[in-house]
Amino acid sequence: MGGRVVTFGEVMLRLNPPGFERLLQSPVLEATFGGGEANVAVSLAHFGVDVAYVTVLPDNPIADACIADLRRAGVDTSFIVRGSGRMGIYYLEGGANQRPSQVIYDRAGSAIATAKPGSLDWDRIFDEASWFHITGITPAISQSAADLSLEALRKAKEKGLTISCDYNYRGKLWKYGKPATEVMPEIVRLVDIGIANEEDCQKSLGITVESDWKGSVGDLRPTESGKLDIAKYRALSEKVLQAFPNLKKQAITLRESYSASHNGWSACLHNREEFLTSTRYDITHIVDRVGTGDAFAASLVYAFLQGMADGIALEFAAAASCLKHSIPGDYNRVSVAEVESLRRGEASGRVQR
Repeated sequence: MGGRVVTFGEVMLRLNPPGFERLLQSPVLEATFGGGEANVAVSLAHFGVDVAYVTVLPDNPIADACIADLRRAGVDTSFIVRGSGRMGIYYLEGGANQRPSQVIYDRAGSAIATAKPGSLDWDRIFDEASWFHITGITPAISQSAADLSLEALRKAKEKGLTISCDYNYRGKLWKYGKPATEVMPEIVRLVDIGIANEEDCQKSLGITVESDWKGSVGDLRPTESGKLDIAKYRALSEKVLQAFPNLKKQAITLRESYSASHNGWSACLHNREEFLTSTRYDITHIVDRVGTGDAFAASLVYAFLQGMADGIALEFAAAASCLKHSIPGDYNRVSVAEVESLRRGEASGRVQR
């Protein structure tokens, strides 16, 4: 299976202090770009996939630089529409050890927040495409962005594209009067491949299972035996599949958060016939965890496009997203060969000479 992939959402200017400094501890901020669906597009481009990223950006030099950056990564930007408004910004203070990372959004009134249905030519965008990827971030930005997302999904469904959605709950964004649980189910009813973490299922879809762990939702601790309660995630994925009969597969990433620097990382996948779990990676020196979920989503899309069996696809996605924890910035800049190396168990980190 092949064909062009289209992703749609908001890309932002990312500003973060050097290393693990606090915000403006020194008068320096590193400027890069990032955003869920752009991150997916860049990952896919690094894997050699024909991928187009669609968004609405203002007509200014910062947006010009962002488009140039995406082009350098191999992403087709020809469908990006330039509009009024501004480019969103987010500030990231990277956490370490027991100090958590912090994200501060400055994206109100962005060009995509004010874009309305009809502003993008979906017939032209989806011409020759076989796959469409979207996230729950765009519908959280504004009512018009949610309407635009639904317009895109309906057109993609009409044209017979495979549709994947990372539910991606962002509590700081749902501020325009509707909760995620009112908007996201309508989105997910048009989706073929669902991708989430535990928090996304709970906060976006209102689907929960009982748990002994009372810590922060979405960041898990293993049971006293030292192992995750995998049966819980099987039950969670089955409840999602039951609630949305249109879904062919549901993937859930599993992050065990011991500290900001040390996480356990794995994933599971239910394809309605079997429940699969991936290798668990113990990541002890996290460089940047932002974008790891997007790396997982992109790699799952790639694996399915390549016709990989579900178990291998899940392992490929878990390995790729594990590697993202070692790379600064939103984008996962790894090759298929590097992912395959880790998937096969080559995890020593020895210098390749």
